[in-house]
Amino acid sequence: MSERKIKVLVVDDSAFMRKAISMMLESDPEIEVVATARDGSEAIDRIKALKPDIVTLDVEMPRMDGLTALKIIMKECPLPVLMVSSLTTEGARVTLEALKLGAVDFIPKQLSYVSLDIVKIKDELIQKVKSIVNSKFIRRKIYKYEVESIRKEKFRPVKREFELVAIGVSTGGPVALQEVLSKIPADFPVGIVIAQHMPPNFTRLLAERLNSISKIEVREASDGDVVRSRLALVAQGGRNLVFEKNGGNKIVRIVDFPDTLYKPSVDLMMSSASDVFGDKVLGVIMTGMGKDGLEGLRKVKEKGGYVIAQDEETSVVWGMPKAVVDAGLADSILPLEKIGEAISKVVLKMGD
Repeated sequence: MSERKIKVLVVDDSAFMRKAISMMLESDPEIEVVATARDGSEAIDRIKALKPDIVTLDVEMPRMDGLTALKIIMKECPLPVLMVSSLTTEGARVTLEALKLGAVDFIPKQLSYVSLDIVKIKDELIQKVKSIVNSKFIRRKIYKYEVESIRKEKFRPVKREFELVAIGVSTGGPVALQEVLSKIPADFPVGIVIAQHMPPNFTRLLAERLNSISKIEVREASDGDVVRSRLALVAQGGRNLVFEKNGGNKIVRIVDFPDTLYKPSVDLMMSSASDVFGDKVLGVIMTGMGKDGLEGLRKVKEKGGYVIAQDEETSVVWGMPKAVVDAGLADSILPLEKIGEAISKVVLKMGD
């Protein structure tokens, strides 16, 4: 156990949600809810007075809403913010805007004690709070701390054909994906698929945002979509994406099985990709909590594919990439700003 507890401020206009989130967090002995607040204005006052390590921030509140409060927090008293979001289309839209403004991640507002899956919810919330507060990237970005670490950066080019780029990502993913896809050229010759841990509604809006900044087409995957050049498909939130051969084409299938911990599952997508595309898979694992993608990328490597992992320095949470690096599966370990370029180098068989 750490010597000092993680201090959390819970902000929500619902007394029920304030109590539910506080109880979930304080079930862990390393976390202390130092205060709660009913709106953005009250939150800012309490942040300045109490200096918490992290804030859970509701979106819809009276007097001052979450987005307005977030802008002020990032400007006047920056610290990690975890948004509490509705699963509606509008809730997803506002949440993606919050991530763009500096929020680190989000938790769905429906995840309350009325859920039958409360153990998983509580564990994920606690994991997110701990991972975000302990993130070297967040500490450096927000607090401007000098963080000591050994940079593990390597790039190994390979001269052969690829047919698919498969990307797995979670916490910090929307911003990371924007950075990577903005570097992909308009004539990119192979298909791209993306598994980002997000609920339904969120992935469609994420795809629309990514499409607006990309030179290639980006859209949410539909069942039966053909994997092709100049197209990136974002797996649907709450469902899994797998592949199958259909005549001369390779297509995606959107399925509700198996009952994986995360949907979309990076492991399942990568494993299915290796089954259908063999050694012609370029797997990319980026910022995220946990180790989803490890077993899928192990299979990609066994089939002869190539793996790129994001480095610790630029990961919001170095969990998913770390698992792959520690297992010795990464051909390249790179900072976020170099991953898009590296994908192009590998696929287009360019030199160093």
